[in-house]
Amino acid sequence: MAETRAKSEIILKGIGVSPGIAVYKAQLLAPQTQQAIQRSITPEEIPSEIARFNEALTDTHDQIKLIQKQVAEVLGDEHASIFDAHILVVDDRTFIEDVIRTIEKDLVNVEPVLQAVASRYADMLAKMKDSYLSERAADIRDVTKRIMANLAGEMLNQMAQITDPCIVVVHDLSPSDTASIDKKLVHGFVTDLGSATSHTSIMAKALEVPAVVGLHNITAVVSAGDTILVDGGKGLVFINPTGYRLAEYEKRAEEQEQIMQELGTLRDKPPETQDGYLVPITANIELLEELDAVGARGAKGIGLFRTEFLFLGSDTLPDEDAQTEAYERAAKSQHPSAVVIRTLDLGADKLPANFEIPDEMNPFLGDRAIRLCLSRPELFKTQLRAILRASVNDNIRMMYPMISCVQEVVEANALLRECMDELRGKGIPFNEEIQIGTMIEVPSAALIADLIAPHVRFFSLGTNDLIQYTMAVDRGNENVAHLYKPTHTAIIRLIDHVVKISHRHGLWTCVCGQMAADPVLVPLLIGLGVDELSVSPSQAPMIKDVIRKLFYSDAVELAQRSLASSSAEHVEQLCHDMIEQIAPEVLELSE
Repeated sequence: MAETRAKSEIILKGIGVSPGIAVYKAQLLAPQTQQAIQRSITPEEIPSEIARFNEALTDTHDQIKLIQKQVAEVLGDEHASIFDAHILVVDDRTFIEDVIRTIEKDLVNVEPVLQAVASRYADMLAKMKDSYLSERAADIRDVTKRIMANLAGEMLNQMAQITDPCIVVVHDLSPSDTASIDKKLVHGFVTDLGSATSHTSIMAKALEVPAVVGLHNITAVVSAGDTILVDGGKGLVFINPTGYRLAEYEKRAEEQEQIMQELGTLRDKPPETQDGYLVPITANIELLEELDAVGARGAKGIGLFRTEFLFLGSDTLPDEDAQTEAYERAAKSQHPSAVVIRTLDLGADKLPANFEIPDEMNPFLGDRAIRLCLSRPELFKTQLRAILRASVNDNIRMMYPMISCVQEVVEANALLRECMDELRGKGIPFNEEIQIGTMIEVPSAALIADLIAPHVRFFSLGTNDLIQYTMAVDRGNENVAHLYKPTHTAIIRLIDHVVKISHRHGLWTCVCGQMAADPVLVPLLIGLGVDELSVSPSQAPMIKDVIRKLFYSDAVELAQRSLASSSAEHVEQLCHDMIEQIAPEVLELSE
């Protein structure tokens, strides 16, 4: 009788999008392919083909509404709002008319036309620099699959294949499939594709299902019957883990559960160091639906409200009244805590429908953000007036993105004064003392911060772009991503320079980039004198935990040693050592 040999352990690293540890047998889900067969139709068949399309749209709309209702009942309105994007797609008249026009013009059935039009829209979004927007391509593809299934009279639910407790292994998972997860059966999932900003990842975190995405080839590596261990916090997946590994993780699972419970108790406690230094934690948001989540995890106020999402979600540009209503809603939801509204950060890579701008060889260095707004003053002034009108709620502040020279601030402020005069002339009230700031995300702005300071009240360091522009590194490019180093001496010196200038001029400085959300780097930023940290709401508990266990005097010493270092790796190790000493529990959750 042949001896059966145990399979060797395989370790894969991906993107941990939902923390937690789970061990179960693998359940591989076959990819759902919907190859459209093209057939010619006569002009007389056009009405019936359009009727088929409209019926499928209605069925899809009803199905998404049902999913949304079910999610709201289980997870609340905040997470149900994820499916608003799906409803927008299925109700989008531009999208629908595009399909209908093509059917009429090409005299073919709806299926291939739908796939072609949807692919064009999705590909356009997928190419955008902004990861949040590029991930919305998945929403279009998800809705398209559902419409195609309804055209064929089929049910679309990958989760229906699952009958036993498992870890789901799949090429990709749609948000609606994720929402259909039965937690009694699905104890975690791993995918080839995906990113931290996808709706699938957001849903996984809300459902508290351990998940790792972006593993590239896990569906090719895993076999039916393999045991899978998922570490959603560290982004690790173990295929056929050893007995030692299983024992190790059983202990860690118990420890993580205790840590999460302890972090939850910090929500209403102040973000204050052991020696009494207060570092406010605010939130970064993109959508109005996120407002309720800001205070739920311990942040107070909004340090970055990305307003371009009001524009990108619509076929037409939002008018002044619509914008005012959105900004007022944000202000009232956070009062008396501050809401910092960033003016439009649009470019050729990120544009609303029907917004014309010439193609550019390199849109990331082109006519974007404040440059685009200054070249289109009426567009800019509409937003400025809306922000001013909302500022009657005295907690609103405003900042300009991608400032690279003093003249841009001067011109923006001149347009702002024009808007103030226009509102005064109409007797419309606004906050005459509204605080104006600038994003510091271009090295030139950091280096001339002393010249910009007299024109503003605060700086906000967008470290993601500051690092990329300073290091000439696209962190989305796998060939050079290893050169993206937040702890590079040049970055630390730029932050130190900006903070010192701001304090010398009586200003305050916030960091709203990813550095602020990395618990390992928080002591360094505090030691450099940063006044406020703005992070995604989910990161607030870990950041608050670090602040409350830190001595400000130790943070200052760390910053001074880092400024004198010539090695990014050395600085990173210094930061890591400090966290390991004062708050090792966050390393357990974040590494």
